[in-house]
Amino acid sequence: MNKFTKIAVGTAVSAVFIGTFWFLYQKSQPEIIIYETHQPKVMDLEKTTLITGKIEPRDEINIKPQISGIIAELYKEPGQMVKKDEVIAKVKVIPDMGSLSSAESRIELAQINLNQTQTDFDRIKNLYEQKLVSTEDYEKSKVALDQAKAEMKVAKDQLNIVREGISLSNAKMSTTLIRSTIDGLILDIPVKVGNSVILSNSFNDGTTIATVADMTKLIFRGNIDETEVGRVKEGMPVEISIGALEEVTLNATLEYISPKATEQNGANQFEIKAAIALPDDITIRSGYSANAKLVLQKMNKVLTVPEAAIEFKGDSAFVYVLTDSVPTQVFSKQAVKTGLSDGLNIEIKSGLKGKETVRGIEKKEE
Repeated sequence: MNKFTKIAVGTAVSAVFIGTFWFLYQKSQPEIIIYETHQPKVMDLEKTTLITGKIEPRDEINIKPQISGIIAELYKEPGQMVKKDEVIAKVKVIPDMGSLSSAESRIELAQINLNQTQTDFDRIKNLYEQKLVSTEDYEKSKVALDQAKAEMKVAKDQLNIVREGISLSNAKMSTTLIRSTIDGLILDIPVKVGNSVILSNSFNDGTTIATVADMTKLIFRGNIDETEVGRVKEGMPVEISIGALEEVTLNATLEYISPKATEQNGANQFEIKAAIALPDDITIRSGYSANAKLVLQKMNKVLTVPEAAIEFKGDSAFVYVLTDSVPTQVFSKQAVKTGLSDGLNIEIKSGLKGKETVRGIEKKEE
C-alpha cells in the first residue's frame, strides 16, 4: 500500500469517527420546543348548547271522513291553500246491508202508519164537517196525521243517508263531502280516487283524507339533555338555523319544556318547543331539520385566555407565564382560578393581571 492510499484511508476513517461523534452529540442535546404564546384578552363569553330538531306547524290537522266509503273525487292537491269548510274530496257511500235493511223497513212501517192515519183523518174530517164529532177529536186526528207525515220524512231521510250519505233536509252539510276544518296549506293527501276509507270510531283512528296545516305559525321541536335542562326556562331567546337554508337564522322564543324525560340512546332527554318569529320573505317547509342555539350562561367583559393554555390537575388550574424568550422560551407555572368557558376561551377570575404572556400549544414545524 503506497503512501497516498494510507492517507486516504486514514482520512475516511477520521471523517466517519467525527461524523458519528457529532451525531451522538446532537442526539444527546435536549430538543428545543417552541410554543405559541397568547395575551390575555377582555371579552364577552357565552356558554351555549346546540339542540337538533325539526320545524313543525303549530296546528297540523288530519282530515278524516265521517262515513265509510270509496273516494269518488279529489278536488285539491298537496301544496294548495285551502279555506275552512272548503271541499277537499267526495266519498261515495257503500251502504252497510244491515243499516240499509233497517232503513227500508222503517220506510215500510212509516208508510203503513201514514196510510192508516190518513184514512182515520179523512173519516174524522167528514164527520167533523157534519158536526158529528167534536173539534177536539178533529184536532187530535190532524196532529196524528202530521206526526205520521213527519215520521215518513225522517224515514226517507235516514234511507238516503244510508244509501248516499246525504241528508235530504240539509244537503249542504253532506257527510260525503270532506271539508277542511281550518285555513291552511295542504301538506299531504295520502289517498287516491278509488281508495276505500273508513270513519273514526272506538276501534280505529279512521282514514286520513288530507293533512292541513297553518304554515304561518311554526315551532321548533327538539330534545335537550338532562345535564342542561336545569339551566333553561320558558321565555328564553332561541336562535334557529336550518340546514336547507344557508345563511338563514330565525329568532324564536322557548315556550315549553317537558316535565318528564324520555330515554334516548341511554340518555335522559326532555322535549322542548320554541315559537318561531317567521319573516314574510322566507318560505319554510314542514319537517325541515334545524338546530336551536340557547345561551345557558353569559359573562360580559371578563379576562380570558384560550382554554388550550390551561393545565388542569384535579381541582386546580395552572398557566405557564413567559419569563424569558432569549435564547429560548422560559416559562413559570402560575396557579389561576377559572370561570366560564365557551369551549374555546375561558374566564380567568384570579391569578393573572392581563399583561402577562402565557404559553399555548406547541408550534408545528412548517
